[in-house]
Amino acid sequence: MNDVIYLGKKTMQFILVIFLLSIIVFYMSRLSPGDPLMSYYGEGVERMNTAQKLKAMENLGLNAPIHMQYISWLANAAHGEYGISYKYKQEVTTVIGDVYQNTIILGGLAYILTFLLSLLLGIYCTLHEDQLIDKIICKVGVITSCIPSFWISLLLILIFSINLGILPSSGAYALGQSSNLLSRIEHLVLPLTVLIFVHLWYYTYMIRNKLVEEIRQDYVLLCKVKGLNKKEIVYKHCLRNIMPSYVTIMAISVPHILGGTYVVEKIFSYPGLGSLCFESAKYHDYNMLMVLCLITGILVVFVNMLAQVINDKIDPRMKHDRGESDWNYNTATSI
Repeated sequence: MNDVIYLGKKTMQFILVIFLLSIIVFYMSRLSPGDPLMSYYGEGVERMNTAQKLKAMENLGLNAPIHMQYISWLANAAHGEYGISYKYKQEVTTVIGDVYQNTIILGGLAYILTFLLSLLLGIYCTLHEDQLIDKIICKVGVITSCIPSFWISLLLILIFSINLGILPSSGAYALGQSSNLLSRIEHLVLPLTVLIFVHLWYYTYMIRNKLVEEIRQDYVLLCKVKGLNKKEIVYKHCLRNIMPSYVTIMAISVPHILGGTYVVEKIFSYPGLGSLCFESAKYHDYNMLMVLCLITGILVVFVNMLAQVINDKIDPRMKHDRGESDWNYNTATSI
């Protein structure tokens, strides 16, 4: 019963946050300077008189007060209707459906590889604490975290696409080769390398510090007395104890890596949600911008809440500290 109430609270929090996000994005997009008619009608807007512009605004539903526009949008969204893209003259869901897989592939691979490699490197650095290799990796992490992703992207394009000509600099696949796995891999190499390189060392450094801090705990002395070596202690005890922190780091990194994916997509002209986000903001494509912001917001909020639920399952003390559980230390130690 307690679990049902707990999940119910989380669900209500999720709905409330997304609702508030939709209001903020809706008002900010419509109050920002720019002419959405230019996106839909192009240069033809310049030849319109005042009456024609008012009629065009009415056709797009932009002539009503903003709060009425939001109510209308919300009612349509509740029925799965998100309007048409002003730029592409198609349903927003149709345009997004053509490219979202590309972002999932790029962002998903970057996310998985970044945390897999950062965990392995973090463990390696911990086992070789204060040795030369550990110091080098830590220094590299500090330096690379300060390098902008666009600079690394342009450098890789200059070297591998322009000078060497061995890797493509744009697109998700060659023209007409959407089902060609090799073509997709070739187009993924540079953007994926940038995303991993920019984020890997930072998270390696964080995981390494968590493990080193855990090694300083009192129970490690007892493990050493029992004859366990450092490798056994790290793998059997320390690694398990930092898992809540590791899951939390993975959760809070979602907007970081997702934002990096959007930037890299734009630099490499990679057709994905990131490219659509930039275009919808540039051309005041309100309907497209709303859906993309909500998709991003839903993903970020959901992952963070999921991480909190997982952490509560791994370590009930976190739940108890927030006053959401009747768990207590005395009960736990008596079991």
